[in-house]
Amino acid sequence: MEPEKRERIINAALKEFTRSGYERASTNEIIKEANIAKGSLFSYFNNKKELYLFLLDYLLEIIDKIYDEVDWNETDLFKRIRDLGLIKFKIMKKFPKAFDFLTTVGHENAAEVKTEIDKMGKYVIDSGFEKSYKNIDLTKFREDINVQKTINIINWTLLSFAEQQADKLKSFNEIDMDPLGEWEKYSDIMKRCFYKKDE
Repeated sequence: MEPEKRERIINAALKEFTRSGYERASTNEIIKEANIAKGSLFSYFNNKKELYLFLLDYLLEIIDKIYDEVDWNETDLFKRIRDLGLIKFKIMKKFPKAFDFLTTVGHENAAEVKTEIDKMGKYVIDSGFEKSYKNIDLTKFREDINVQKTINIINWTLLSFAEQQADKLKSFNEIDMDPLGEWEKYSDIMKRCFYKKDE
């Protein structure tokens, strides 16, 4: 499959599965959104399940590539988050619904794909959080706070910030490749709250 057509099908499928869930997702809607011939989709995928599992596997590969680009020698949590954010924005430029789709995978209960989700999906969703904090220097945090709860607060703030920024964009093609300048302001506030004063 030529890359341009492949991207159209992937983005159309991600959009439909995210919007409708596995059982209610319509291959006709995917075909329409991807602007391909009716029989074209099934010349590449035998059925809806095969397409869905392809997306899961494909995004797993993408996530592995994210972590290949990370500087694991960087031990500051806020710098690590910024680096991961930049890489994710690059992916969102190409596949805007990729991370929304992964969120829906975590809540998908369709019997037809549940077994595969349990095998693959848990890794796709959960391993990212574990890898994100690999080699982080937790001694930078104040000793009088609960570090795990603090990290939860940082994560919730980041997720809310990402949603807010995405809502502002008319198109993911307009994303600046350094979109996290505003995030630095929030990082500075949280560093002052959570880090020791000499950090």
